[in-house]
Amino acid sequence: MYEVDDVKITHIEACRQAIMEEMERDDRIIYIGEDVCKGGPHGFSKGLYEKFGPKRVIDSPISEIGLVGFGIGAAIAGLKPIVEIMYLDFLPLAMEQVINHMAQAKFLSGGLINLPVIVRTQYSLGRQHGPQHSQFFPSLFTNIPGLNVIITSTPYNCKGLYKHALRQEKPTIIIDPAWIYYRFSADVPSEDYEVEFGKANIVNEGNDVALITFGRTVYESIQAVKQLQNSVSVLLIDLQSLRPLDVETVVKSASRTGRVLIVSEEHPHSSVAYYVATVIYEHCLNKLEKPIKILTPPDTHIPFSPQLEKEYMVTASKISKSILELIKNNV
Repeated sequence: MYEVDDVKITHIEACRQAIMEEMERDDRIIYIGEDVCKGGPHGFSKGLYEKFGPKRVIDSPISEIGLVGFGIGAAIAGLKPIVEIMYLDFLPLAMEQVINHMAQAKFLSGGLINLPVIVRTQYSLGRQHGPQHSQFFPSLFTNIPGLNVIITSTPYNCKGLYKHALRQEKPTIIIDPAWIYYRFSADVPSEDYEVEFGKANIVNEGNDVALITFGRTVYESIQAVKQLQNSVSVLLIDLQSLRPLDVETVVKSASRTGRVLIVSEEHPHSSVAYYVATVIYEHCLNKLEKPIKILTPPDTHIPFSPQLEKEYMVTASKISKSILELIKNNV
């Protein structure tokens, strides 16, 4: 096996470790994408070609619909393909394959065909990559039955989520926030582990406000919790898995605090954040002390200018301000 020490590693290193370990464990796993033999964007697939060779690590033409179609065919033939899409912005080019084939194959075959296809991608908000390389729209996929939709946020959970995905027989979309790929390091266990889908992670215990988030804003939320630790007790929840969604943890958290802030980098209209709010209102409306507050970027396109992009993004200070607004007149 691919041995690692229990040391601090970056987010992208943890993802890479998971894939290397699983490719060693299961020779059905192949990796395909644009420029992946040379490491791909951000160096995500660095070392895979050298270790596993051209039959298992494959450079593709520039065709997202062709990539996902190849992955579906490979899965039907008995392989476990990881399909890399350079940017989340490019995945809509393959939506016909994702919606009508990848998500529906098991249903249309009466349960005879499983598609263990992993489509992995990243969004580059915060890296000044412009409006066509920085978008975040997970709700396009959470609305589709038959798919797992996973958002990584830490070195620990990205390794465990990738491992769990690669041990399933169900199509999964994994979205990484590229902003945190190299930004910080964290301890990751050397022993084998998985992070189960449909289970949110309680990052911080608290009683005053339930802060529910996912992806890059987990990092910002942790900073906000630290800023307020002497004045507000915040229950911080990282959803990790958007479909399946951990409804039980969401509802318990909202009921426990009576005040809820949902933070997301997705645009607000018809978003995951508003769906989570609907779940809370449906299950525990009479336990809420305040209306649910939702913090997202403005409902506009992402600026290319570094300074304007910073203004657009959700930050720790914006989260702190929203928390204080929620508890105003209650402390």
